[in-house]
Amino acid sequence: MVGETAGARYQARRARLRLALAVAATVGGAALACAYQGDPPGGPPRTTPPLLLGTEPESGAVLPTPPHTVQLFFDEVLNERVAGQQQGIGGAVILSPVSGQVNVGWHRSRLTVEPKGGYQPGRIYRLQLLPVLTDLRQNRIRVGQTIIFSTGPAIPQASLGGSVVDWPGNRAAVGALVEAVLLPDSLPYRTLVDSAGSFSLAGVPPGGYLVYGVLDQNNNRRRDPREAFDTVRVALEDSATVELYAFAHDTIGPRPRTVDLIDSVTLRVVFDRPLDPSQTTDTSMVHVAPADDSTRTLPLLHVYTPAHFDSVSKAEAADRAARDTSQRQQPAPPARAPAAPAARPGAGRVAPPAPLGAPAAQRPDTSRAMKMLARRPAPTDNRVIRLASPLAPGSRYVVTGQDIRGLAGAVGHGRVQVSVPVPRPSRSAADTLQPRQRGDTLPGRADTAHAVPRPDTLGSPVKTQ
Repeated sequence: MVGETAGARYQARRARLRLALAVAATVGGAALACAYQGDPPGGPPRTTPPLLLGTEPESGAVLPTPPHTVQLFFDEVLNERVAGQQQGIGGAVILSPVSGQVNVGWHRSRLTVEPKGGYQPGRIYRLQLLPVLTDLRQNRIRVGQTIIFSTGPAIPQASLGGSVVDWPGNRAAVGALVEAVLLPDSLPYRTLVDSAGSFSLAGVPPGGYLVYGVLDQNNNRRRDPREAFDTVRVALEDSATVELYAFAHDTIGPRPRTVDLIDSVTLRVVFDRPLDPSQTTDTSMVHVAPADDSTRTLPLLHVYTPAHFDSVSKAEAADRAARDTSQRQQPAPPARAPAAPAARPGAGRVAPPAPLGAPAAQRPDTSRAMKMLARRPAPTDNRVIRLASPLAPGSRYVVTGQDIRGLAGAVGHGRVQVSVPVPRPSRSAADTLQPRQRGDTLPGRADTAHAVPRPDTLGSPVKTQ
């Protein structure tokens, strides 16, 4: 009885929609037939984006039988090219749950959406219209819309949301693909991450989900093997929130790639992939030895992370500056206290707080993605080694890394060589101040005090005056 009533309501709404479209087409044809009605040629062009008039079936409809296709009606002709998408007009919609290709047809001011295997009974479908459609004047839709309809069961009220971050990149994963796979049926519900790194899947069936957050580099709306991702399992009843840290899941552990010489006792070892920040890298995992004798390892004082080394370097620089200042200071004779300057108008007033409309650069980013990155700092691909004694100039050394763990848990081993350059000899101050001896640049002239006799043309010497 409930299904028959829902079917009757759906058929009535469908008839009303067809009648409204027919009336609109009749009125539009009559307007074109009149010679002096409508905007004159050369008038101001339209600057508003296309407007979605309606869909068939409507959002919230419970259908007794699966539809052959879903139609979206707009108030003007759409552009076949979609902004920022490589799939053509198909990149404007996301239909789920489907596992195969989705065929999107363009019919001027109407779109048709149909999965490859057709709509199946007993499912909750979500059709997400992305804000990428434009009209022929490049007026772009500003806000997307979602149409939810059922082919049998009642539409649930469960909602799944969360955020996705690019963990090694230390930023929100804008435009990332989110795929929530309903278990055990393996039905994938898909959506995209917004500009703040967040997503929301409303109207999905309750149950157990395996949620993926994928950095969709080729923008094909699929999980490819080499793309960075993160996954989490969640039991959805009414609502649930997940946090996904996407990174490349490598099966090979990190290996040393290059070594940078910071100073005579400090080396920076750069690996070929990010390291697991939860692993404490100590002096037992990194070795430095001469290239001609790899068994004679040099003693190491510490292995720093980049953040730890920066803080240590700042502390050492501040300590050196304090010592230099104390050595240069000399006791100065006591001086009379200067007269107090005249009070300026408003000198004791407190500056007003920043207005609410201040630029975004002056306001801290409090989004959920930034809070996630604050709780779990981004991984790095290098470590800094501090040696107990300086390296010999002109020598070569071998740096070995072992048992270094990557983000996916794989352990790597490797070695790389580094050459210590010979410092250039510095010129003394006397050499810098002493002018260089230059010869006479004028040919045929010589100092009269040191004139050399020249033979004349007759072979007798020439006397100098």
